[in-house]
Amino acid sequence: MERSNDELVLDGNAVGGLVAEVFGSDLTAAMGTCPDCGTEGELATLRAYTHAPGVVLRCPACDAVQLVIVRTPGGLHHSMRRRAKT
Repeated sequence: MERSNDELVLDGNAVGGLVAEVFGSDLTAAMGTCPDCGTEGELATLRAYTHAPGVVLRCPACDAVQLVIVRTPGGLHHSMRRRAKT
């Protein structure tokens, strides 16, 4: 039986340790804004897809990719589109 994507989704808290490893501190409570739809919220509210070669965090409102983290033999690499809220 094949699982749907919804069954594979976690919240951003599930990858808090990895995010801290990349950025040097716990950012799960950090506020940000989706550049696509304008939804504001904590990083912990993003939808985390972890069953891939890397981790993908998506906006819970529009499903746009916000952050991608990939571990390679050369280290951790990331790409982030989410805007920090100050």
